Amino acid sequence: MDLQNLRRKIDRIDKKIIDLLNLRAKISIEIARLKRKTGKSIYAPDREQEILRRILRINRGPLSPRALEAIYREIMSYSLSLERPLKIAYLGPEASFTHLAALKKFGSQVEYVSLESIPDVFWEVERDAADYGVVPIENSIEGAVSHTLDMFVDSELKICAQVILDVAHNLLAKSPKDKIKKVYSNPQVFGQCRIWLKENLAWAEKIEVSSTTRAAQIAAREKNSACIASLLAAKVYKLKILAKNIEDSPHNITRFLVIGKSTVSPTGDDKTSIMFSIKDRVGALHDMLVPFKKNGINLTKIESRPSKKKVWDYYFFVDLQGHQDETHVKRALQELENKCNFLKILGSYPVGE
Repeated sequence: MDLQNLRRKIDRIDKKIIDLLNLRAKISIEIARLKRKTGKSIYAPDREQEILRRILRINRGPLSPRALEAIYREIMSYSLSLERPLKIAYLGPEASFTHLAALKKFGSQVEYVSLESIPDVFWEVERDAADYGVVPIENSIEGAVSHTLDMFVDSELKICAQVILDVAHNLLAKSPKDKIKKVYSNPQVFGQCRIWLKENLAWAEKIEVSSTTRAAQIAAREKNSACIASLLAAKVYKLKILAKNIEDSPHNITRFLVIGKSTVSPTGDDKTSIMFSIKDRVGALHDMLVPFKKNGINLTKIESRPSKKKVWDYYFFVDLQGHQDETHVKRALQELENKCNFLKILGSYPVGE
């Protein structure tokens, strides 16, 4: 075929795609009506996961799984906006890594609100000013985010989903690299890019600020200055990308949680997060872990935090494989509850990534 014929073929396919997308949108509106009648949550992480798994399974290429998932993320994002305007609170400012995680999970067609602190995100969802919140929980290099763990002690919000984000650091500026005299970023990012900076910008002054977004704001207005931030920050603040992926470790991953008021149905590949406190005696923690071994449950994370209510009193946060509605998980949690002072299930949600 010549070029003109191939283009006409593309045009015919595009028409079919648009017709099918509009048909899908009409069905989404019907689903929304049924959800409103039954009082079901608009966002269903279990259904989202089911759709993504199915489209990846039937994909025969040449579209890559990543490209296909990105396309469907926007399709599902618009479907959510058709059902009812969805509002997502996140730890800001705009172009922060939590903002990127929120966009990855919910797409661009929902409403976002940037908040200054993790407690603010929880409060926004608790008072129904936002449908869901997105907060960081742990980084593969820096470890757990203690502020998020502490909020779960008193909050009744549930974990509905998780987002895994590959954190890439980029050198952004309006000036050429050889003209840069100052580099702005937050302390953690400087620590993660130490080798690259030493080899490529040893002469520049490194100035610590509160966030990568704040660094981008300064670099956008200050001559001969650069920042280390996300690619989204480059777009938002109209900065040039001088170097991509300058982090020293290629395995810099941050995990984020989606928090809300609804529970999530099992998908067959789930994780459950819990917190508990134990009696102060020898071997107490060992005894708390026995029910999981006994019921063949793998623990993927355990973290301790002081309770702040009594000296040397701690809460333990545990992630385990399985859903709280599964029989063996139910049995283990019942045994644990009989042994500990306090047990709280923070939520069961799809592993997803």
